[in-house]
Amino acid sequence: MKATIEGSLQQSIDYGAYRTLINELLEAGKTSGPDQSEAMVGYTKMNVVRMKRLDKTIKIFPETEVVLEKIKRPQTWLVITEAWCGDAAQILPVVEKMGAANALITVRYVFRDEHPALMDLFLTNGSRSIPIIVVLDAETQKVLGHWGPRPTKMQEKVLARKNDPNASPYSEFVIELQKWYLKDRSLSTQQEFSETLSRIAQ
Repeated sequence: MKATIEGSLQQSIDYGAYRTLINELLEAGKTSGPDQSEAMVGYTKMNVVRMKRLDKTIKIFPETEVVLEKIKRPQTWLVITEAWCGDAAQILPVVEKMGAANALITVRYVFRDEHPALMDLFLTNGSRSIPIIVVLDAETQKVLGHWGPRPTKMQEKVLARKNDPNASPYSEFVIELQKWYLKDRSLSTQQEFSETLSRIAQ
């Protein structure tokens, strides 16, 4: 595990580089990962718009700030993601803003399909669901905890859809997903990730 994490960290990028890379891919008519279908590129275009909006509007709640202030040792948050992922578009700006609230936190990003060994360390019910935020001790790279791929309420919706033989088309579900995140205003993401951070601090 340690070698896998250290190797991934060496190839990780910061948020600015992540956003720039996605823009460059879109300019070439591409997205991240092996699936370069028109649908995946389309999802990526929508995600860029959402992330740009969230970067400007996300507010860190006072309760979240209290948790972040309690972090007294340097941490690295290693985020496993892909450009086309709708959940990532909603969660990454929140995580980035949370990380910026404490100078002891460094947030880094890697693409799932470029790091399968890392991804397989943090499966969700056996699946490579993203995004996953891995919290590391910055000095030792020891895994302190992880959170993801999405808030519990949304995860329940995803699982219910997988078990529903009459589920709506995925394109319609994506719209439902984005509406839920918009209404939630990042509250669930901040609360649940903060709970993970609080458990680490105990």
